[in-house]
Amino acid sequence: MDSLEIAKTLFLDGLKYFKNREFQDAERSFLRSLEFAPKRPSTLNNLAAAQIKLKKFDEAEINLKEVLEIDEKSIDLWLNLGALYLERKQLAQAITYLERCIGLDPNHTLAWKLIAQAHDQNREFNKAMDCFKKILESNPSDWDAIIGMGAILNDLKRYSSSIQYHQLAIEIDPNSTSGYVNMGIAFTGLKKFDLALHNYSIALDLDSGDWDIWLNKGNTLHTLKRHGEAIAHYDHAIQLKPDFIEAWTSKGITLNELKRYDEAIAHYDKATSLKADCVEAWASKGLSLHVLQRYDEAIAHYDKAISLKADCVEAWASKGATFYELKRYSEALTHYDHAIQLKPDYAEAWSNKGLALNMLQRYDEAIAHYDKAISLKPDIDWIPGDLLHTKMRVCDWSGFNDSLKNVTSKVITNEKISPPFALLALTDDAVLHQQSAKIYAQDQYPPNPALGPILKHPRGHKIRIGYFSADFKNHPVANLTVELFELHNKNRFEVFAFSFGVDDKSPVRLRLSQAFDQFIDVSGMSDLGIAKLSRDMQIDIAIDLGGYTADSRTGIFSYRAAPIQVSYIGYLGTMGADYIDYIIADKTLIPTGSQSYYSEKVVYLPNSYQVNDRKRLISDKQFTRKELGLPENSFVFCCFNNNYKILPATFDGWMRILKEVEGSVLFLYAENAWAKSNLKLEAEARGINSKRLVFGGYMPNAAYLARYQACDLFLDTFSYNAGTTASDALWAGLPILTLIGQSFASRVAASLLNAIGLPELITNTQEEYEALAIELAMNPEKLAAIKLRLVNNRQTTSLFDSPLFAKNLEAAYIKMFELYQADFLPEHIHLN
Repeated sequence: MDSLEIAKTLFLDGLKYFKNREFQDAERSFLRSLEFAPKRPSTLNNLAAAQIKLKKFDEAEINLKEVLEIDEKSIDLWLNLGALYLERKQLAQAITYLERCIGLDPNHTLAWKLIAQAHDQNREFNKAMDCFKKILESNPSDWDAIIGMGAILNDLKRYSSSIQYHQLAIEIDPNSTSGYVNMGIAFTGLKKFDLALHNYSIALDLDSGDWDIWLNKGNTLHTLKRHGEAIAHYDHAIQLKPDFIEAWTSKGITLNELKRYDEAIAHYDKATSLKADCVEAWASKGLSLHVLQRYDEAIAHYDKAISLKADCVEAWASKGATFYELKRYSEALTHYDHAIQLKPDYAEAWSNKGLALNMLQRYDEAIAHYDKAISLKPDIDWIPGDLLHTKMRVCDWSGFNDSLKNVTSKVITNEKISPPFALLALTDDAVLHQQSAKIYAQDQYPPNPALGPILKHPRGHKIRIGYFSADFKNHPVANLTVELFELHNKNRFEVFAFSFGVDDKSPVRLRLSQAFDQFIDVSGMSDLGIAKLSRDMQIDIAIDLGGYTADSRTGIFSYRAAPIQVSYIGYLGTMGADYIDYIIADKTLIPTGSQSYYSEKVVYLPNSYQVNDRKRLISDKQFTRKELGLPENSFVFCCFNNNYKILPATFDGWMRILKEVEGSVLFLYAENAWAKSNLKLEAEARGINSKRLVFGGYMPNAAYLARYQACDLFLDTFSYNAGTTASDALWAGLPILTLIGQSFASRVAASLLNAIGLPELITNTQEEYEALAIELAMNPEKLAAIKLRLVNNRQTTSLFDSPLFAKNLEAAYIKMFELYQADFLPEHIHLN
């Protein structure tokens, strides 16, 4: 056999190996063929093709340049050059070479496919589709072109059209996995997750060894919150391919959602050990570190992700969220802006920026950002409620009825439409409050078994009580409760403060720090760490003083910080969480017929649920009305409640009262300039001169209490009553008129009035409320008699009897503890 025949035989062997994807053997055969017949263009082209498959790009380029010197009109030359530069991600050069191939053969199908691939990688989806359409014009059954069209339509989120192409691909080749996998992707995009899972399952039946399918199916299960099944699929993918970075990262993300943060971090670390520049793993690990409050480490990980990929929008946004938690709001805004610049339709970045603007009290900008987020993603979690609450803070009631209807209807259908706190001020529907709290608790703070079941420890000499709060500072909760902590019977109870708020160096903070057996600053600890500390300290009863208010840490209780967990005073409603055992109330707040609206068992204190501090000082200064901007001889109604508590219907009633009581004025607290301006406009719209609204700003506590003495009658808000402000007014000697509703928050002032012996100031309808306000303004003798009774009752009734309150609350703690020690489940407790 002569040299040419040997070369030909080796060349044909190389083609067989190449067809069987045995590229190393193909390369070896082509090289030997060249020994017998050097510089043959066909052999050099095929050798280069094999080397491209083996990623020996430099060798392939040398061989192709040799072909170029011999035959620059070789179609395979330009095809292989295009393929080479495509592999090198030099897309523009790849397209140039492939177009040379098309110039020599306009119907070269593979060249069109490679051009389409280059455009696809360059995210020039329409150009890629044009290439596939060119192929399908001459061959409507070209399977690769059909699959390629479907895949690009998936990239364009044109899922319904994508499905049509993939159905056609499956008809042509029912045994190919690609059609089913891409169908799964399309159905996932359409949120038809059951159909997506069905297609992935068919693909796995055809090829159970394809780790990518296990990953895709796991991701869909993750989306459905079927976390256990998702993890099983990721594990299967990892078993098939131990260095499968995407599976390690995706499993970490799922573990993070399960709040198994340490395990999540271990998986991210595995991903980065396999690929040091795995951006998603660095960014995702930052999220877990953020939740663990390891904020500096979280920021370092986001920075690493950004250094690897400057346009990693998720890292920019997540870093903004970490700055938000650190209360570095201006830096948070900068990072959200960068995320939005990179991805203008990033709804969560818009909404998170709105949250930061809200904290900076830039309410008008916050509202605009919430609106933008909702326009981009109408079903975005929680933001419609935040938007409505922010508008209420500035008394912007435009579209109020429609917004409220939208929020309430979606709470009923179990949607994540509003944080529960916002709803307290919008309606007195206790059923809605409970449903909203349940949705929020299950999504944000589900029960977490990370610490295992809580074990019963030996009964100690004292019952160990832990109070948990971000508000151990100059704050209404602290101002109400400080004397309670001082009065606790330290012979029977050991009392601990777990403080995760700021130290404002105020006098009340100093009192608080001295009132407890131990005052522990846990602000730098994670929820898990605080819960573990509480268990290690063998706290018997954990009291959450925050609920769902600002800076609260409900996650602590989701781990079960103590065998008995109680909600008290900070949040005026049910927590909707099974791990909160009791809520402190009274018979006015929660009638026995309303117990089903609360997830907790109710502890009924004999008087009012609200403790007060008898040591609050009222300034000796007697404000003149002129000093406060009030007319000297007018009847002064007042309300110093937060502006978000003023519903349009409440304001309607106030304006009708002013209209009937000639010359009267309404003295209000103005949280911000927008609220003041809007309330004036609303008054004018109801036919009341806006000058009859007088606004007072912030004053130190003692002066603030003295200011009440310049007023005649406090008008309460509905459906979120005055709480601390009500007891402030009563302590200062000012009667408060309230309208009682069905919810906890709408019955608080009634609770206080019953406890101080003034039930006649509780009304049951809006008409009664307005009529009584007008009557008291028109009948000075009746109002004077009520004020006299208030002054006398302040010293003789239970509302301000702090020692009695402490004894009653301690009796409740003892009852809870005895039930637990006897292995009984929590039950409603009635103290007489």
